[in-house]
Amino acid sequence: MNARLYDKYVKEIAPALKQELEIGNVMGVPRIEKVIISMGLGRNIADKKMLPAAERELTMICGQKPVVCKARKSVSNFKLRQGYDIGLKVTLRRRRMYEFLDRLISVAIPRIRDFRGLNPNSFDGRGNYNMGITEQTIFPEVDADKVEYQQGMNLTFVTSAANDAAAKLLLVKLGLPFRKEKTEKAA
Repeated sequence: MNARLYDKYVKEIAPALKQELEIGNVMGVPRIEKVIISMGLGRNIADKKMLPAAERELTMICGQKPVVCKARKSVSNFKLRQGYDIGLKVTLRRRRMYEFLDRLISVAIPRIRDFRGLNPNSFDGRGNYNMGITEQTIFPEVDADKVEYQQGMNLTFVTSAANDAAAKLLLVKLGLPFRKEKTEKAA
């Protein structure tokens, strides 16, 4: 059984994108290749209990165990030594990616406080989109009463789109709520 969002992509979104972008071959239609979720744990240096808690919560959110990222260089100002655990990341592909996107779009984003839409300028110029989340409690898998540390995360959507306009069109059709860009007021 396929993920609900994947079925929607195959049946509705891909044909619409093919027509709108005037692409001849179905294989040229933009698609999401992977979603990377990362957490920076700079405060982990002082509190060693933070890493296992963040790892447990990221595993619940993503459905897959995160990779621990280690510091490459020592930085004395931050009391950081080479080899310290300073972050976690998960790369989601295929079914898990579509399941995560479906939960993010339909459940998690609507739970963000004072949400006015995603920043439409967070594309990197090559069709990839980055967004930040300030706390992990917006996901229903995380029990807010058991959270020891409030922790934000970064999400990167890697697409096969050739440019930012095609990638934005893909993400809008998938259901990501972008903020309306302000137009100049006529004097």
